[in-house]
Amino acid sequence: MSARPKALATLVALTTLTTLGAFGATAAVAASADPVVHTDRGAVRGLAEQDTRTFRGIPYAAPPTGDLRWRSPRPAAAWSGVRDATQYAGSCAQTDHPVGIASTSEDCLYLDVTTPTNARGLPVVVWIHGGSFKNGATSIYGPKRFAAQGKVVVVQAQYRLGAFGFLASPLLGGGSGNFGLEDQQAALRWVQRNAASFGGNPRNVTIMGESAGAYSVCDHLASPTAAGLFQRAIIQSGPCTQEYSATSYAAPRPRAVAEQYSRTLATSLGCTTASCLRAVSTERLLKASEPAEFGPVLGGPVLPLHPTTALTTGKVNRVPVLHGLNHDEEHGRYSAQEVLTGTPITDAEYQAAVQKTFGAKAPAILAAYSDIRPAGLALSTVLTDSQWSVPAAKTNQLLSARMPTYAFEFAGKAPWYAGLPEPAWAFGSHHLSDVAYFFDLAVLERLDPAQSRLADEVIARWSAFARTGDPNLPGTSPSSSQNWPRTRPQDREVQSLTPSGITRTDFLTDHRIAFWS
Repeated sequence: MSARPKALATLVALTTLTTLGAFGATAAVAASADPVVHTDRGAVRGLAEQDTRTFRGIPYAAPPTGDLRWRSPRPAAAWSGVRDATQYAGSCAQTDHPVGIASTSEDCLYLDVTTPTNARGLPVVVWIHGGSFKNGATSIYGPKRFAAQGKVVVVQAQYRLGAFGFLASPLLGGGSGNFGLEDQQAALRWVQRNAASFGGNPRNVTIMGESAGAYSVCDHLASPTAAGLFQRAIIQSGPCTQEYSATSYAAPRPRAVAEQYSRTLATSLGCTTASCLRAVSTERLLKASEPAEFGPVLGGPVLPLHPTTALTTGKVNRVPVLHGLNHDEEHGRYSAQEVLTGTPITDAEYQAAVQKTFGAKAPAILAAYSDIRPAGLALSTVLTDSQWSVPAAKTNQLLSARMPTYAFEFAGKAPWYAGLPEPAWAFGSHHLSDVAYFFDLAVLERLDPAQSRLADEVIARWSAFARTGDPNLPGTSPSSSQNWPRTRPQDREVQSLTPSGITRTDFLTDHRIAFWS
């Protein structure tokens, strides 16, 4: 989940949702049935379940601790015998959050592999989790349904977060700031070496992410060091053209901004050398850096150009792309806020928020959205259109000019937050809700029958894309209403994915892109 905007940051009060990570519990299986796979570092024993085989906590890099803190990932040590791979590894250092698991461990560069039973030569989907580049863990996402129904091998990798993954400091070298992205690429190299042993095809790898994970996918499209590590890309709720700002801080930040923060942090810790910073305890560093926001940093070998610049100039890794977001990205944030506080957002609060965000443009914006009420719905619509839909439209244009692109939008009533009463106004398809169609998430309600049918559809479409680079199902005629046309730069329409059916929708008109332009 992301990053931008702080879609679930206001939901920290959802303390009832403490079942995150519950997917670590699995039915006991006789040891003789448990599968053993040989990786390039040693053998691992996983779990054989009804339709899948699961391997958890496989190290893909050495623990980035001690002198390896803030260095590029190093190879994991080899082991003898058979390593137990039935339990999730601990999450990377982070504070507690509805889409995170509190941890003070830096020994966290592990991945999980879930395969259909008897997998052989299947497409590999590498899931990059979201969480504002500060939170997240593989144990939050249950991938068995996606793997079994889609007939794909799902790999989920943890990566360094917050100051541990994205601190850019001259003390650490001019290329610092993207250790988390380097971790992701190290996991992709592990896939190249080991996918075949798990029934996957290392020459058919799709990187897929949501929110901060989607921004990561954009960064890998622009990263020279990621060339050849994947053949397809899926971007959900993380437009590549999002620019860094106070309200869009998951986008790559200028190096000068990142380095200024690093100087402030180092001063607060009493450090003037890299060795001093590396000696600071995990707990102290986590506490000192918690108020700050983090994300990838521009400049250096991993991310020399902003994805917008890379797409505009053609300096990108050209692969087929699925790109889209949710129709109501901000609705979950503001409707949940009203439920949690028991107080609707007032017109005065709405107007003040628009004024604070847009300054002198506020009167025109308030007039343009005067047809939407109540105030909470109006505010979330303004922010969805301006901060998500506008960069998504530009991303569709730039992607489709460079590579095969299929644009989409999730719409209709999506799953709501588990344990929280539904709000007074329609929350639609909000940030993170699309992930429930692929993965089991304890933070969201179970799918209803219509949502389950949509899940079946999108798993089939996403899996077809992973196999061929085209989300159309075999036998679909180009003239059929079920056809998903390839996006062109001038297109106004995207594929609308709703529980009531799949149609085409005029994205530009619906989100008032002309007004914002």
